[in-house]
Amino acid sequence: MINLSPPRFLTRLFPSLIWSFPDEADGVFLTFDDGPTKEITFWVLDQLKRYDAKATFFMLGKNVELNPDIYERVVTEGHTIGNHSYSHLKGWATETGQYVQDADFANGFVHSKLFRPPYGRIKPSQFRVLKERYKIIMWDVLSMDYSKRVSPRRVTNNVVNHLHPGAIIVFHDSKKAERNLRYALPRVLEAISQKGLKFKRIEQDNFTFKG
Repeated sequence: MINLSPPRFLTRLFPSLIWSFPDEADGVFLTFDDGPTKEITFWVLDQLKRYDAKATFFMLGKNVELNPDIYERVVTEGHTIGNHSYSHLKGWATETGQYVQDADFANGFVHSKLFRPPYGRIKPSQFRVLKERYKIIMWDVLSMDYSKRVSPRRVTNNVVNHLHPGAIIVFHDSKKAERNLRYALPRVLEAISQKGLKFKRIEQDNFTFKG
């Protein structure tokens, strides 16, 4: 059985990470990881615009470097930008200094107070350093859109069946996720709208941090 929520040991180990917004009354938070990419990010923006929906894009520094025009459109259309590292390193397999350096290098392109660790994997030593620079955003609803073993219909259900106020939902605006995302995103947007929930972005100014 696929676990769509973060493992409990992680939420206990890192209680100060943002896993959801439990005090949120009527909004959900769509997030997109691994972009921007020419294959899918423009299309995602067009879909969001149909619902006047705002979202948060956790971008790879290397992709922003390659696609500054897409980055600018995301900003211009009122979405929030988050840092997803420069090169998508695996935190559990990377030395802390290298991991932090990669995140900070990415921020020269991304310019954000928000950070999401690739794969959702971060060592305590990496967390202790990065929390002084960024607010670290995780999730509580995982679409699994990146998996070829998960059907587009299942991706849709992974999200629609777990919608609730305050949910942080993860999609990926990447080539790998394109097939599933093109099917699921319009249906998820419609389901959120029909449930009377609001589309909200994660506001950087809501957080304070050291550094």
